[in-house]
Amino acid sequence: MDTGTHVVMGLALGGLATLDPAVTANHATASSVLIGTIVGSQIPDIDTILKLRNNAVYIRNHRGVTHSIPAVLLWPLAILAVVYPFFPDANLLHLWMWTFLAVFIHVFVDIFNAYGTQALRPFSRKWVALGVINTFDPFIFGIHVLGIFIWAGGNHPGPIFLSIYAVILLYYIARFIAKRKVMAELKKIVPDATEVIIAPTMKFHQWRIAAMNKDQFFVGVAKNNVVTILDRFKRIPVPETPVIAAAKKDKNLSAFLSFSPVYRWEVDEFDDSSYEVRFIDLRYRSNGYYPFVAVVQLDKNLNIITSYTGWIFSEEKLRKKLDILPG
Repeated sequence: MDTGTHVVMGLALGGLATLDPAVTANHATASSVLIGTIVGSQIPDIDTILKLRNNAVYIRNHRGVTHSIPAVLLWPLAILAVVYPFFPDANLLHLWMWTFLAVFIHVFVDIFNAYGTQALRPFSRKWVALGVINTFDPFIFGIHVLGIFIWAGGNHPGPIFLSIYAVILLYYIARFIAKRKVMAELKKIVPDATEVIIAPTMKFHQWRIAAMNKDQFFVGVAKNNVVTILDRFKRIPVPETPVIAAAKKDKNLSAFLSFSPVYRWEVDEFDDSSYEVRFIDLRYRSNGYYPFVAVVQLDKNLNIITSYTGWIFSEEKLRKKLDILPG
């Protein structure tokens, strides 16, 4: 989920904790638990600072080790080590329990996004992505904000957020049902699909679709359970040419390939015998453009000149990122 949603979920868990007698019986416990749930709901995303290095490092590592099983166990202990000295009278067990719950829920809800997490590490490096909830879901964020306002109005937060999480549970079930209906409609159009990715959007009845069979890629959308195929591309295996082999050594392209499961590729040769290799993720079509790419430019000796991976919404901006205009 996005940062804002994790923040309001941390506050909500702090409010839900008021149903715990050990929390309400002690002011130090109540205060420390609120801090623990807010920090715990944020701490797995500390790897966002990797953006300061470059996109390749961020793409390879975001929601990786910081969302793993060992991290879920260690983050609460790290938070306790900082928070507990300020609240020595707090109930340590219950402070740990609610902080752990905040960390666990952060990782758990991220699994339902299309991006997913490597939550099964160290047992598996596979990305777990159920793809039923958008990274920012207006309903989930809005109902949390509503609960916080009701709490601020002087009402007991425990029953408020208990009711809200019951509603959210039903919402998740509805999203799974909606995705299943889209899958059934897509199978009517591409019955021989070998892989299908159905990704949520901020709109409940709208989904992004990327699918493939042995011959083609299909990119489309679903609105109100009506599937529309917008683009079709011939599925051509990536060739083992010297140009492609040299480009694959680049850190940006390597990061892209570790993250993207459905993509097409292009190779352009310019007049000065330089090359540009481009890989295009087919999952994120937006207004006829595919913004998530990896581009590598090489000279005539196949040395890497420059490269980029990330989100680009125009060719002009891509050229600025590469800082090179082709001849």
